[in-house]
Amino acid sequence: MTDLTVLTTFLGWCTVISLIFLMVTSLILVLFREPIKSIHNKLLGVEKDHLNALYFSYLSRFKLAVIIFNLTPYLALKLMT
Repeated sequence: MTDLTVLTTFLGWCTVISLIFLMVTSLILVLFREPIKSIHNKLLGVEKDHLNALYFSYLSRFKLAVIIFNLTPYLALKLMT
Protein backbone atom coordinates (compact mmCIF):
# COMPACT_ATOMS: atom_id res chain seq x y z
CA MET A 1 0.00 0.00 0.00
CA THR A 2 2.91 2.34 0.58
CA ASP A 3 3.91 2.10 -3.07
CA LEU A 4 0.49 3.34 -4.19
CA THR A 5 0.61 6.11 -1.61
CA VAL A 6 4.05 7.24 -2.75
CA LEU A 7 3.02 7.09 -6.41
CA THR A 8 -0.20 8.99 -5.67
CA THR A 9 1.73 11.69 -3.83
CA PHE A 10 4.28 11.90 -6.63
CA LEU A 11 1.62 12.27 -9.32
CA GLY A 12 -0.26 14.81 -7.20
CA TRP A 13 2.81 17.02 -6.91
CA CYS A 14 3.61 16.54 -10.61
CA THR A 15 0.11 17.73 -11.41
CA VAL A 16 0.39 20.78 -9.16
CA ILE A 17 3.79 21.79 -10.54
CA SER A 18 2.68 21.26 -14.15
CA LEU A 19 -0.51 23.29 -13.65
CA ILE A 20 1.45 26.12 -12.04
CA PHE A 21 3.87 26.07 -14.98
CA LEU A 22 0.92 26.14 -17.39
CA MET A 23 -0.69 29.08 -15.58
CA VAL A 24 2.56 31.06 -15.43
CA THR A 25 3.25 30.41 -19.11
CA SER A 26 -0.29 31.46 -20.04
CA LEU A 27 -0.03 34.59 -17.93
CA ILE A 28 3.33 35.54 -19.45
CA LEU A 29 1.98 35.03 -22.97
CA VAL A 30 -1.03 37.20 -22.20
CA LEU A 31 0.83 40.01 -20.44
CA PHE A 32 4.00 40.13 -22.55
CA ARG A 33 2.69 38.99 -25.93
CA GLU A 34 4.40 41.59 -28.12
CA PRO A 35 7.92 41.37 -26.62
CA ILE A 36 7.77 37.58 -26.71
CA LYS A 37 6.51 37.61 -30.30
CA SER A 38 9.35 39.92 -31.23
CA ILE A 39 11.93 37.64 -29.60
CA HIS A 40 10.55 34.51 -31.25
CA ASN A 41 10.30 36.30 -34.59
CA LYS A 42 13.98 37.28 -34.45
CA LEU A 43 15.22 33.93 -33.12
CA LEU A 44 13.14 31.56 -35.21
CA GLY A 45 12.10 33.65 -38.18
CA VAL A 46 8.42 32.82 -37.70
CA GLU A 47 5.95 35.47 -38.82
CA LYS A 48 4.30 37.35 -35.96
CA ASP A 49 0.83 36.56 -37.29
CA HIS A 50 1.56 32.82 -37.15
CA LEU A 51 2.93 32.96 -33.59
CA ASN A 52 -0.51 33.35 -31.99
CA ALA A 53 -1.59 30.02 -33.48
CA LEU A 54 1.66 28.40 -32.34
CA TYR A 55 1.24 29.71 -28.79
CA PHE A 56 -2.34 28.45 -28.66
CA SER A 57 -1.26 25.07 -30.00
CA TYR A 58 1.54 24.84 -27.42
CA LEU A 59 -0.74 25.71 -24.51
CA SER A 60 -3.48 23.32 -25.59
CA ARG A 61 -1.06 20.42 -26.13
CA PHE A 62 0.65 21.04 -22.80
CA LYS A 63 -2.72 21.16 -21.02
CA LEU A 64 -3.76 17.92 -22.68
CA ALA A 65 -0.47 16.27 -21.69
CA VAL A 66 -0.92 17.36 -18.07
CA ILE A 67 -4.43 15.94 -18.01
CA ILE A 68 -3.47 12.64 -19.66
CA PHE A 69 -0.14 11.94 -17.97
CA ASN A 70 -0.55 13.60 -14.55
CA LEU A 71 -4.13 14.28 -13.55
CA THR A 72 -5.84 11.14 -14.88
CA PRO A 73 -3.41 8.66 -13.25
CA TYR A 74 -3.55 10.67 -10.03
CA LEU A 75 -7.35 10.51 -9.94
CA ALA A 76 -7.30 6.81 -10.79
CA LEU A 77 -4.92 6.10 -7.92
CA LYS A 78 -7.00 8.22 -5.55
CA LEU A 79 -10.06 6.16 -6.49
CA MET A 80 -8.14 2.91 -5.87
CA THR A 81 -7.10 3.83 -2.33
